[in-house]
Amino acid sequence: MAAKPRSLAEGHHQAVALYVAAGGEETVQRVITALYAVTKRLDQWYARQLADLDLTQGEWAVLTGLATARDECLTPSQLADASSVAPSSMTHRLDKMAARGLVARRPDPTNRTRTLVSLTPDGWELFSQSTRESNVVESDTLRDLDEAERVELARLLEVVLTGLDGTVEAPVVRRG
Repeated sequence: MAAKPRSLAEGHHQAVALYVAAGGEETVQRVITALYAVTKRLDQWYARQLADLDLTQGEWAVLTGLATARDECLTPSQLADASSVAPSSMTHRLDKMAARGLVARRPDPTNRTRTLVSLTPDGWELFSQSTRESNVVESDTLRDLDEAERVELARLLEVVLTGLDGTVEAPVVRRG
C-alpha cells in the first residue's frame, strides 16, 4: 500500500528537522525551507500557466524584460544578457515572438547596425492578462495573512533582498 502523501506543512517540518539535525540553525532553516517550498509551488503553477498561454519561460523573460523597460526599447543583446542566453538563441526567440505579433523590431535610428525591440499592444495585453491571472493565485497563496501581516512580510523580505544586493557568489564558508 502506498504511503499517504504528506502535506506541504509536514514536508516543511520534516525538512527543517533534517537540516537542524545536520547542524543548521532552526530559525534560518524554517525561513529558507519555507521560501523554497513556496517558490517551488508557485513555479509549478507558473509553468502550467505559461503552457496554457503557449509561452516558454524564455519568451516570458522577454515579455517581462520589455514590460519592465516600459517605453524604452531594448536590443536583442540586452534581452539575451538579461535572460542569460546566447544572442543567437535570442534572435530565434524574437523571430517566433514577432511572428505571433508579441514584439516588434525596428532599426535603431542612431545606430544602423543595431535593432530595437519593443512590446506590441498584443504583447502588452498578454503580459497584463498573465499578470492578472497570476495575481489570483498569488493572492490565494497569501490568503491566511491579513493586510498588516502582508505588509510586514513584504517589508522583511525586502530587507533580505537589500542584503543580497551586490552579492554575486555564495558566501565563503570559513572552517575552524
